[in-house]
Amino acid sequence: MIELLILFELNKRTLTMYGVSKEIKNSFSVMTTPSYGTIKPALERLKKNGFVKAQKTISQGGRPSNYYSITEDGIKELKRLIILPPADNPIQFLTTARIKIACADTLSKGEQLELIKQLKNKAELLLIEAQNKIKNKNMSYYPRMIFENLVCEYKNFISLLEGFRNACNN
Repeated sequence: MIELLILFELNKRTLTMYGVSKEIKNSFSVMTTPSYGTIKPALERLKKNGFVKAQKTISQGGRPSNYYSITEDGIKELKRLIILPPADNPIQFLTTARIKIACADTLSKGEQLELIKQLKNKAELLLIEAQNKIKNKNMSYYPRMIFENLVCEYKNFISLLEGFRNACNN
């Protein structure tokens, strides 16, 4: 996920590692806040794979800085990461899906519709699983409340996706 966030921010403009961190925090802090210890190796992987390039410059204070920018292959990778099917882990699904939707303006209308369809299908499956868990008569109060909350979250997310789909079709 960190690579997606980095590429998304670099697709807007050239940034230092500090700038990448700051922009991710500005854009996504309510969903995720990656540390420098996560960003630095991810930037190096992206650079090694040809998705970003770095240019060393000397700041006005005389300190060396690396400025990172996205390459054409990086733009393709960004789109691939957004469209990539969601992971099977339900714990990560809503956060990952929300981040992908937040980055969806990078995609064409057709790609956006495919992403929305894919995420809606997964959310509907997870909704059914959560509803089935609630049917367990032996479930105690706290777990039941958690699953009922998940049902609400999945229903709200599906409704949001339907709104996005309608907006794409207009």
